[in-house]
Amino acid sequence: MRVLRWSAEIYDGVMETLDLHGVFRDDRAIYRTVQQALFRCSATGVDVLEIIPGRGSGTLKRRVMAFLEQRQLRNLYARVEADPNNAGRILVHFK
Repeated sequence: MRVLRWSAEIYDGVMETLDLHGVFRDDRAIYRTVQQALFRCSATGVDVLEIIPGRGSGTLKRRVMAFLEQRQLRNLYARVEADPNNAGRILVHFK
């Protein structure tokens, strides 16, 4: 809950949250879930997609960041940033 309060304090726009804790063991499910969320947010005018891979060892976060670097997905968003105050959070900003 801390993450959502923090995001509401610094961001005043439309934000969607994607929590990957339920699919963290299945690579295909992770990529499919992230891809669907990106397409949905880009089509509906969401400003920021908050992806929560969790803190853990950082493996899931690295996989998600690598996936976001694919050319066909880079065209959907303006920039990606790792939250400096929360290691278990990725913010995807749309155009």
